Amino acid sequence: MATILMVVSAADSLTMKDGSQHPTGYWAEELVVAHRTLMQDGHMVDFATPGGIKPTVDKVSLQAEAAGSEERAEDFRTYLDMIDVDLFAPLVLADVDTSAYDALVLPGGHGPMADLFKDRDLGRILVEANGAGKIIAPFCHGPAGLLSATADDGAFAFAGRRLTVFSNSEELGGGTGDNTPWLVETALREKGAAVETGPDWASFVVRDGNLITGQNQQSSEDVAREVLKALNGG
Repeated sequence: MATILMVVSAADSLTMKDGSQHPTGYWAEELVVAHRTLMQDGHMVDFATPGGIKPTVDKVSLQAEAAGSEERAEDFRTYLDMIDVDLFAPLVLADVDTSAYDALVLPGGHGPMADLFKDRDLGRILVEANGAGKIIAPFCHGPAGLLSATADDGAFAFAGRRLTVFSNSEELGGGTGDNTPWLVETALREKGAAVETGPDWASFVVRDGNLITGQNQQSSEDVAREVLKALNGG
């Protein structure tokens, strides 16, 4: 049995390009599908957020249209209610001992664009985990968190690494559009990451050694299964 840390944004809003506040948080499908897939395989999953704040679910992600159907939306709501006791009191990111975990998983939603991308505690954890060869698996907007990771020499810790992320075309065409304050794909490219993208709104996973990334919410299960494969030495 592996012990996995799921790092979740604590943000409940994102400041947009025009200065307005866009309600956000984590995307239900991403957290639920990844968490359930890992737990069903017998692993232990701890939640951690900046400050140990209970994360906020993006309410849009619980709507039938966003979830794919009312049945799926109800499934996500039911699962979140079931694990609410764990979400209510996540670990404080600053207190996390990286050595206690075999893998890090970072689901998205726009929340990471508000806090995780610049969180120094997450940066420390990522650098330590990467140095130890531990599995690091952010997906959708979760790879924004990678931007927090600065090596001892001041360089971006994931420069040159192959990865994917919620694409610019997905953001502009079906995300928050032209009012998006910044584009995660662009930011990662500018930092030196070798970003690859697949078709919009289709599962696409990139693995580069210990780094496993997924492009969008449709990639949630495939990312989790790739994590399971890696934990089993595959």
